[in-house]
Parts: sequence; C-alpha cells; structure tokens
Amino acid sequence: GPGGLFFFDGCRMLGLHLRRAIAPAALHHGFARARGMNELVEGRKMFREYLESSLPTEGRCTDVLVSSLEAENVEWMFGIPGEENLDLLDSLAKSHRRQGGAKMKLVVTRHEQAAGFMAATVGRLTGHPAACLSTLGPGATNFSTALAYGFLGGFPMICITGQKPIRHSKQGAFQILDVVGHFSEITKMTKSVDDPDLISPAVRNAILTSREEKPGPVHLEIAEDIAALPVHKEAGWIFPCPTRSPIGRGRRPLVEPKAIDHAVALIHSAKRPLICIAAGANRKRTQNAMKVLMQKTGLMAVCTQMGKGVVSEDNPGYIGCTALSDNDLVHVAIKNADLIINVGHDISEKPPFIMEHNKPPLVIHLNFTRPNVDPVYFPHLVMVGDISEAVWQLAARIRAQSHWNFGPFQLVKDRSVQMLWNSPYATSDAWPMTVQRLVADTRKVMPADGIVSLDNGMYKIWFARQYKTLQPNTLLLDNALATMGAGLPCAMAAKLVFPERVSLAVCGDGGFMMNSQEIETALRLKQHIVCIVLNNKSYGMIAWKAHSMGMDDFGLEYGNPDFALYARSYGAIGHNVTAPGEFETILRKAIEEPGVHIIDLPITYESSDAALHDELPKEVATLQEAVGKMIAEHDAALAAMADDLRD
Repeated sequence: GPGGLFFFDGCRMLGLHLRRAIAPAALHHGFARARGMNELVEGRKMFREYLESSLPTEGRCTDVLVSSLEAENVEWMFGIPGEENLDLLDSLAKSHRRQGGAKMKLVVTRHEQAAGFMAATVGRLTGHPAACLSTLGPGATNFSTALAYGFLGGFPMICITGQKPIRHSKQGAFQILDVVGHFSEITKMTKSVDDPDLISPAVRNAILTSREEKPGPVHLEIAEDIAALPVHKEAGWIFPCPTRSPIGRGRRPLVEPKAIDHAVALIHSAKRPLICIAAGANRKRTQNAMKVLMQKTGLMAVCTQMGKGVVSEDNPGYIGCTALSDNDLVHVAIKNADLIINVGHDISEKPPFIMEHNKPPLVIHLNFTRPNVDPVYFPHLVMVGDISEAVWQLAARIRAQSHWNFGPFQLVKDRSVQMLWNSPYATSDAWPMTVQRLVADTRKVMPADGIVSLDNGMYKIWFARQYKTLQPNTLLLDNALATMGAGLPCAMAAKLVFPERVSLAVCGDGGFMMNSQEIETALRLKQHIVCIVLNNKSYGMIAWKAHSMGMDDFGLEYGNPDFALYARSYGAIGHNVTAPGEFETILRKAIEEPGVHIIDLPITYESSDAALHDELPKEVATLQEAVGKMIAEHDAALAAMADDLRD
C-alpha cells in the first residue's frame, strides 16, 4: 500500500545520503591505499639498491684495485711508476683503452712530492681523495712531505706504493725500507696488502678512513708478486660504494642538542661575542650558514689563514685574518672578546689566539672532531658534529642582544681597512716591487672565483692579511705544515678540478725551484696556468725572523736563473717585469692568453719590515687604547642602566 511505498522511498533517499557522505572517505581511503602502495614500491626499490650494492669484478690484484678506485669515484692518479708497479700500470692502460675512456686518469709527474701535493689539493678542493703512485724505497720516501702536508692540513688522499716481492725475492734487501712503518706517523692508515683477495676491502677501508673527519692521507703498499696474482672468483666483489649507494657518500653526525642549548645561552649572556673561522669550516655549505648567522644576529668574525673565504671579506661583519701569531690589529678584537665561537679549528694550524686559565675569553669549540687539548687551547664548551648544520641551528636560535657591544670590533675593522687596503705601500712605485703592491695588483686582476695557490714565504703573511678573499678555497695556503715547494703543483691540481677558472701560483724563488720541473707536466697537460716567481735571491721569511731577533741574515742568500728564460727552455711563456707599472698589465695578459706563463718579478721585503716592525706595534697600542676606552664607556652605561632598574 501507500505506506509501504513511502517506507521504501525513505530507505532509498537515506541510502543516497549515506553514499554521498561515505564516498569522500572511501575516495580518500583509496588514495591513501594507492599512496601506501607507491611508498612500498619505492621502499622495495631502495631495499634492492642497498642489498645489491656490491659490484662483481675479476682479474689480477691490480685490475681489481683500479676497478675499486674507479667505483669509489677516484678521478685522478698522480705519480711516477717503477718496475714494482708495472702490473698496476698495465691495469691502468687497459682502463684508458676501454670504450668511453678511463674513469680515473693517470698524470705522470716529474717528482713524487709534486704528485703528492696534487693529490692532496684535489682532496682539499673536492672533499674526496685522489690517488698518488710511486715505486718502493726512494720513490716512496719522496712522498713524505706531501703526506705530512695532507695529514696536518686535513686533506684526503690515497697513496699507493710498490714493494719487492714478499714471497720470493732474488735481490736481497736492495731498495727495501719499512715504508709502512715510515708512514705510520704521517697517515691515518698505512697497510701492506699481502693477499690479492683483500685488495677490494682494503680500498674501501682506505677511502672511508681518508674521508672520515678529520680527513687525511692513507697508504696502501702492494708488493710486486701480490700485484700480479689473480683475485679468486668468490673474492671478486667491489664492496658497497658511493656509485651504488642511494645516499651517496654518507652523512655526518649532528651536534648534541644540549650543547646547542648551552652555546645559545652563553652567547646571549656575553657582552662581546666573536666568531673565529678556521680550516675545518672551509666548506661551501658552511659559508651559506655563516652568512645567515652573521646577517641575522650582527655577530662579527675573524678568520685564520686557512679559514679565509668562508666569510666573504666584503661581508660587513668580517674583521680580518690572524695572519700573524699575535700583536696584529685583528688581535685587538680577539683580546677584547669575552666569548669566542671557534669554528673548525684544531691545533695543527698555528693558533689564532692563546688561552689563559680562568680568564676571558670563554671559548666554544665547534668542529667535526673533539679538540686536541694542550696548554694554549682548552675550550670551555665542546660541540662536535656537522659544522654547517650546527651553524644553521645557531642562526635559527640566537637573537641579537641589546647589551652586546660590537663597537670595538668595528673600530678594529675600520683601522685594518685603512692600514692594509689603503696603505701607501699598496700603490708604491718602489723598485723592486713592494709585497703590498703585489697583493693589491693581484687582487685587481683576479676574478672572484679565481684560485690563488701560495707556496710558503714572507708573502704568505701579506696575502693572508691583505688579499680580499670572496669565496671558499680561492686562496690556498698552508698554515699547518707550512712547507715550501707546494705552490706550483697545487695550482696545477686546482686547474684540473676547475678547468674553467683562473689558476694562479705565487711562489718565492726558493720554493719555486723545489718543484719547477713540473712546468713540463703542466705543458703536457695543455694547462692554462700562471705562476708568479718572487725574485729576491734569499729565504725572505727566515731573514725577517733573523732581523727581528737582532741577527744577521747569514746563510740565507743564493743566486737565481733568469726565470723567464728558464720557462722558455721548457716551451712555456716567460715574462720579465722591469717596473712596478708593468706587473698588472703582464699578469692580466697572462690570465687572458692560454698557455703556461712564468712571471719573473723582482720583489723587496723592506716595506714589510717597516710595516711589521716599526709601524704595526704603534698602531696596535693606539688601537688598544681606543678600544679599551670604548669598552669602559659601554660597561659604565650598562651599569647605570642596571642601577636605574634596581631603583
């Protein structure tokens, strides 16, 4: 009847409303289920990528060695082979002959030390090791200085040396040294591979150890008979490596949150907090984080020699570089800071300041590794972990404080600009040329991303003080081992890593002659590099130190060739500078015209002696007096405000 029809119509309408209400939820459930299935598919794909990350390989020990290094993305091998390396050389030749070319390129140098410097520089610029190769005995020991350079500087590199057969040798002890023992104090790991089946895990461990903070050199020795033996089929695997792992080269641990909490509280409580940037912070990600921290908070920064470029020296908060050990203008800022955030420092680099017990400044250590505590460095708060991530966290949490007083730091910055960048020495027409004008004219010509590789000498102090560095790792200097002979090989390696950028070496005449034979290597590589040779016919930095101690410069002078003519004898392009006004023009021309250019520049350090011995102590004393007065006035104003609040 009518009542029944009404009932069924009502049920139909109710069902329609229910479907309309349920449909979106069901649709959402369908989408969620589909998304879950996609996540499962992606998860299983990642699972397989991790599980199947080993690569099969075969051949003799050196074949697997080359395959393992290539799988680890080692792009360069530098060095001089010997008869104990012939199997490795043959394996490299096969790699170079295959279709598509070699993944790892061999660069034969003219001395093992130069090869080591080049490998270390690739590691310094990329964060990933390059390889260097030598034979046994004298070839291996020639690596010693370069390995020490990488060890103290924190530059990843892998050194491979040969050795006489260990299972049967008919030459007695000829050329045999305990190379593994010899390298034990200047490498992070040194190992003789005595079983071909162990070569692949040895390479994997070497790469991991070399990259691990603090980075540095590792060493593998492979005897002649071991190199030629086949790797058994069951051992023919390349271990999980960056080319196969989905997350690439891994991640560093983060700083403990409680340490961040304490750092923020201490920085907020300080009156004159200061950032000090050192070698470990010279990474691109850290530069971005540091820029944000300084812009957001108004904090100001100094840097060590090896920290130059982390903060662009055009940054309003940049004060200067601790080029000298003490008593420079920048040290007035350091000595009047009551808290220093010391970023990326370890004591292998010459200390930027000396701590005293129970006296300011309070020091916060932020680095990838714990501090190596000694009488001059014993930080009060230790933050160990990824530097850039920690700086980002500090930038997010630190707030500018009304009681902070950066006036003294700004005063130091202003006086430094006047004394260094506006110095009459920087435009002097004196001849031989002043070192200050060398730095100023070089900065005019070099592009912002151009790389200057310094050897070691008196000029290094002036480049550290005066050369305005705008990007990370564009002024490569060594303030850890501080060796001579590295300038030219480092510039060559920088050009290999960044072929599109200008690469300039600045060498004293003493350091240049230690590895000048690599001019031939640069020519063979068809590189466009420029090398300025500072010609003063003496060991200038040692003479400066002798003069400061009231001694004669006995035993510090020598003769030189005509460096331009010397360059031409190799087939390079040689330039002689004969007046101060010529230098900028010649340097600009050398940077623009392809080829290997050697510029012979007569230099004098008399202006350096005058500036550092006679003028600087007076400037520092005057600046300290002005800063002390400024601090006293600010502290008195804060005390008066506190009294008013109490009343």
